[in-house]
Amino acid sequence: MKIELLQNSRPLFGTISLEGDKSISHRAIILASLANGTTRINNLLESEDVFRTINAFKLMGVEIEKKGPVYVIKSKGIRGLKEPKEPLYFGNSGTTARLMIGLLAGLPFNSKVTGDSSLTKRPMDRVILPLKEMGAILSSQGRDMTLPLTIQGRQLHGFEYTIPVKSAQVKSALLFAGLLANSATTVTELAQTRNHTEIMLKEFGSNIITEKHAITIKPTDSLIAGNLFIPGDISSASFWIVGALIVPGSHVRIKDLGLNDTRTGILDVLRKMGANVLLEEITEEAGERTGTLTIKHQPLKATTIEGDLIPRLIDEIPIIALLATQAEGTTIIRGAEELRVKETDRIKAIVTVLSTLGATIKPTEDGMIIKGKTSLTGGDVSSYDDHRIAMMIVIASLITNQKVNIDKLSSISISYPRFFKDLKQLTE
Repeated sequence: MKIELLQNSRPLFGTISLEGDKSISHRAIILASLANGTTRINNLLESEDVFRTINAFKLMGVEIEKKGPVYVIKSKGIRGLKEPKEPLYFGNSGTTARLMIGLLAGLPFNSKVTGDSSLTKRPMDRVILPLKEMGAILSSQGRDMTLPLTIQGRQLHGFEYTIPVKSAQVKSALLFAGLLANSATTVTELAQTRNHTEIMLKEFGSNIITEKHAITIKPTDSLIAGNLFIPGDISSASFWIVGALIVPGSHVRIKDLGLNDTRTGILDVLRKMGANVLLEEITEEAGERTGTLTIKHQPLKATTIEGDLIPRLIDEIPIIALLATQAEGTTIIRGAEELRVKETDRIKAIVTVLSTLGATIKPTEDGMIIKGKTSLTGGDVSSYDDHRIAMMIVIASLITNQKVNIDKLSSISISYPRFFKDLKQLTE
């Protein structure tokens, strides 16, 4: 059954505050569950992915409950975690899977982890292989080191490792493993990826040192509980940012937005394309920068997106591709081969969807080439069960001159359950 979307929307207008950043929410739950004492988290993202991480720790004996707008996590610390009596199911959450595999490998008990049909196809070798160098015992029941996975927790040893892929998930998995090792672990990145894990480990009292692209963590048995406010997710904000830029007459203001430098690549791209990005009310809390962003509709020019920009906007590429169809000239995205191992092959999905809607776009091995400015038509498209593709399609439908029909929208709840509520607020 196809779902008919909005068409030729009125301008997006108004001020919104977003639910908490998904990456930070995962890490907050993990570290609060490792800290001895009570942690209170405000503005936690209440999405399917984050609930997978919450449920995993509940199965390991951590008390997690919501009291009003705050999530309260009571833990007996790292050594208070218990062996789960059933397999840990991570659904579609690659973040939960990779981060938890790193942690579980160093805990003193056995565990089994699995996920849905999409997650069990995603590569875990990038985490499994370096963990084995640390002495981890992991056994895959799938092909090519994929989930389901059996983990025989044990004492790991520290090591030095250069990550061959640009992945904050791999980095974080190894840092969590290093937290439980018997000596220091140093992880070096080829290019800096999102650094929420390093910031939060420091906030929770771990001994972590960052020098350029090298991060060293020393083992600890005790982390410090505390209170956290999670800023709004810039990946979620990107849909309203692009919507405001492509729908004539739009003017959108987003408050309490996370502005971590490792995540603001999209803002750098917008400036290169000629957008007027206004940032105000900038503050810092618990190591994370936040502020208010204002964006208006205006003509844009094409640009090239590559190099160190890519890990700073990898999740925003689907919506940036849509934006590029409305910019004058040819936009080139390269060095984004990581898109091929996301929830789906996002390069293929983006190109297929936008081509169906009338865009002039072609794929490359590591990205795509998009010619604009193009009037988008409409048609029947698939979300590929990918939340970011689904939301990109919804925003595209705001400017098509014919109806857009999508196969399903349920995947959006993975990262942004309030998406349609916020859309309604901005378009009414």
